[in-house]
Amino acid sequence: MADNGPTLETERLILRPLVVEDFDSFAAFCADPVVMRHLGGVQPRSMAWRGFTSVAGSWALQGFGMFSVTERSSGRWVGRIGPHKPEGWPGTEVGWGLIQDVWGNGYAVEAAAASMDFAVDQLGWTEIIHCIDEANTDSQAVAKRLGSTLLRLDRLPPPVDVEIDIWGQSADQWRARRRV
Repeated sequence: MADNGPTLETERLILRPLVVEDFDSFAAFCADPVVMRHLGGVQPRSMAWRGFTSVAGSWALQGFGMFSVTERSSGRWVGRIGPHKPEGWPGTEVGWGLIQDVWGNGYAVEAAAASMDFAVDQLGWTEIIHCIDEANTDSQAVAKRLGSTLLRLDRLPPPVDVEIDIWGQSADQWRARRRV
């Protein structure tokens, strides 16, 4: 367990709370227009810092937050995935975002599944949602592989204030799927 939260390990990945050494990689992630296309748009380094500290602060204030995802084999930072529930959010979310050069390797499903286990087993969440832009077919495919379905249309709170598709499933549905 890290000082500020747990460390989860999967076959290929390590998920842990953010540390300041992750920031350069996080800022590069936020500056990539392809990665950020469905995540609110490119952010300059100063805005990336605010998002980074918000995720880190979530661990301190809520006892959970998105994990930094690193490859076990290389130690390279490849994204952020995990539980997310800012004020006014439409539900208890497990969200994901990875750097481009690891897309298509199954990392999002692998890390999101470990995060969903954590959310259900450790946080006691009864529902897990994924807020996905209707044009983001790649994330929809991840949600489907996790067993989630389109539940409803909702709005993200300001300053984002956009309509978003809510995908998800109940904790009971996730537990039943894990047993398969």
